Amino acid sequence: MSTEVVERKDVPDGQDDADDKYALRFDPVQDDKATELRLCTFARPHMRAFHFAWWSFFIAFFIWFAIAPLLPLIKDDLNLTSQDIWTTNICAVAFDICMRFVFGAVCDKYGARVPMGLVLMLASIPTACIGLVNSLTGLIFIRLFIGLAGSTFVMCQCWTTRMFTKEIVGVANGLVGGWGNVGGGATQLVMGTLLYPLFKVIWGGDTTMAWRTVTIVPAVVAFSTGILVIRFSDDCPKGYYKDLKKSGEMPEISAAASFRGGAVDLNTWLLFIQYACCFGVELTVNNAAVSYFVTRFELSIESASAIASVFGFMNLFARGLGGWSSDKANGKMRMRGRILVQTVLLLLEGACIFIFAEMNNLAASIIMLTIFSIFVQGAEGSTYGIVPYVNRASPGAVAGIVGAGGPTGAVCFGLVFRQLPDAPQTAFRIMAGVVLASGVMCLL
Repeated sequence: MSTEVVERKDVPDGQDDADDKYALRFDPVQDDKATELRLCTFARPHMRAFHFAWWSFFIAFFIWFAIAPLLPLIKDDLNLTSQDIWTTNICAVAFDICMRFVFGAVCDKYGARVPMGLVLMLASIPTACIGLVNSLTGLIFIRLFIGLAGSTFVMCQCWTTRMFTKEIVGVANGLVGGWGNVGGGATQLVMGTLLYPLFKVIWGGDTTMAWRTVTIVPAVVAFSTGILVIRFSDDCPKGYYKDLKKSGEMPEISAAASFRGGAVDLNTWLLFIQYACCFGVELTVNNAAVSYFVTRFELSIESASAIASVFGFMNLFARGLGGWSSDKANGKMRMRGRILVQTVLLLLEGACIFIFAEMNNLAASIIMLTIFSIFVQGAEGSTYGIVPYVNRASPGAVAGIVGAGGPTGAVCFGLVFRQLPDAPQTAFRIMAGVVLASGVMCLL
């Protein structure tokens, strides 16, 4: 994929001259949103927001699942059962559901910059306190509050929607969401394969002290990122929301009215269900992958973490590819093209999950994990290629509601895995059937 997207052709000569006002070409008709992506620049306001959006979500995703590759160790140290671990996995995404509903409307009113920074700083505190856990109750509460980090996805998508025109918003949203989601793979690799072994050496082989202290590192990074985001970025192309409201350039928006605008549209809830069947699947796999490979193929934590990281690393291109495909299809077939891409990706995702569940060979399982990851994340990108078109007056509210579908799906699928602790293949088959049904819903 090119690092630069061709700009709009219907803007009068001179109106989108980047040299006059911004580093990127822009469309004054669309509130100075950029008409191109230049990935190798950090220029304010458009590309600065773009890079802060994906990096913030990356760090948020990293701390959200920093504990996931360590769960087999924690399970043994705290004498927990597999059902106990799935209970904590469900709690890790439950709080995120509520906050995604809230932050969509908050972004419409206040912008994405400040909420993004504040959430990163708040979520870093329980992340640093993981080592204080001594019981199932403590683990449930600590993971519940860390789940706040997941809501940064809403800010991530609202931010780029505010910065880029509708012609390229699909690929922009796909890239920042996808690169942020890479944090799910990076945390498996960094925490389970690099930092945990390092801390084990530092503590003279004491595995308990290693897992109790290792999460301090990502917590510090998250808190620092939150400060930088608030201090060195913009709410929208024209600056800060508070300044634009004072000058009268931006009307005051009611968060409640914004939420109502998004919630009354049936399409919002159809996308909510479909996002539950792609991002919800990703969250479930992030929680389950290491334990699945440890149990099914008797691997070490380090080896299982390295394999599980493959799933997350497909986000480097897969989610952006889904958004790009949605934009291209829209150019040829309008909205029907976007819906067609969504349908195909969800159906292929469901089929691949079925095949993955039947794999008894380690190499074959890794290959299918990689393939179905591509379709999972591609469907996430195509979903947010549609979201900006649902309700133009309440884009943040729609993004928040649809985004809440992801952790809602994770909770539902997590309950299935919790009820079938000794039969994960059956749980994967059930998940695959639900995903296939969601693909058929695209025709409604």
